[in-house]
Amino acid sequence: MFTTQSSLLIRLRSTEDAEAWSRLVRLYTPLLLHWIKSLGIESHLRFDVCQDVFLVLLDRSTWLTSNRPTSFRNWLRTVTINKCRDLIRKQQRTTEAHSAEIIEASINDPSQLLTDREYSAFVAKQALQLMRDSFAETTWRACWESVVLERPASEIASELGITENAVYLARGRVLKRLREELAGLWD
Repeated sequence: MFTTQSSLLIRLRSTEDAEAWSRLVRLYTPLLLHWIKSLGIESHLRFDVCQDVFLVLLDRSTWLTSNRPTSFRNWLRTVTINKCRDLIRKQQRTTEAHSAEIIEASINDPSQLLTDREYSAFVAKQALQLMRDSFAETTWRACWESVVLERPASEIASELGITENAVYLARGRVLKRLREELAGLWD
């Protein structure tokens, strides 16, 4: 169940807060897998690298809340890149299966970077999907249709049998919780 307490990042300080860690894993796994894939890591190794990134997060969770990086996204991407490099170095010691140049080329390829807007949209969409069970269906759907699908409030209100004002209020309630949940994870 979703709680309105402190941001997810702050809740991660407690390694015993299984709900917070589960939420973080569900929220960021798709993004990490996207980055790892863009760095040329073979599909059967992507979840291993993803798990290694989460282990760094677990190890650094207290540090992250007291010494928060300027950009959580950039910090997380750097950790992901370094874990990919570690994997490649390990592979190169045993085989010539992968070349480090692929990772380096991907790092420097601007098309592989998510813009601030793309990153925010990606994380917000994931978080909204995870928050769905925390709201009445009408409230959640009014927000989803308005924010993600960018439909006009009048259409949503008509379809859901509520007022336009109710659409705006639902949107506001869900987005307020979203901001609370993601505080510290936004750049």
